[in-house]
Amino acid sequence: MLLYAITGRQLLPGGELEQQTALVSLAADWTRGGVDYIQVREKDLAAGDLLVLAQRIVTAVRVEGRETKVLVNGPADVALEAGADGVHLPGSAVRSAAGEVRRVYRSAGREAIVSRACHSVEEVRTADASLIVFAPVFEKVSGLDAEEAQQGVGLNVLSEACRAAGMVPVIALGGVTRGNAAECVAAGAAGVAGIRLFLADEWRGLRR
Repeated sequence: MLLYAITGRQLLPGGELEQQTALVSLAADWTRGGVDYIQVREKDLAAGDLLVLAQRIVTAVRVEGRETKVLVNGPADVALEAGADGVHLPGSAVRSAAGEVRRVYRSAGREAIVSRACHSVEEVRTADASLIVFAPVFEKVSGLDAEEAQQGVGLNVLSEACRAAGMVPVIALGGVTRGNAAECVAAGAAGVAGIRLFLADEWRGLRR
């Protein structure tokens, strides 16, 4: 089961400095625990501030010497300069955005991992991505962006999405817990994602 942690520093206690420091520490802990992907999702930060935070997270991950991949939910040039492994694209991104990410990385002699959010089977069918984050499965998206909230689509639609994705791994997001993660995998998902799921220790029981 792939584990895909999504950052949300505003859910952590303290002011901005304390939140960012705690998030970097969390990223190191996720890496030690075997999390496969970390998506740096801090949409309110300006590009320069996002770059600094992403660099700190990448450094913390690399120090652990594991295989955890870091993706930035933001501009490809910021992700590249931060040393991240690739970019996460929102569902609103145009289809050609994945090609642009790959172009930016290849110009620097690197290959990019492109993660993409999908909210319907049709979006999955047309997605150009290395992996797909499909949401919401069990409930409304209750992250930091209320306007993104949608009703959970359920396991049957998740299964259909996984079939539509073919060889592209699908990561289930939205109300995923230690108790229902196995159902996502049984439906065809390669793994699970979350914000709050990874803020406590519940995720450790999912590592195989």
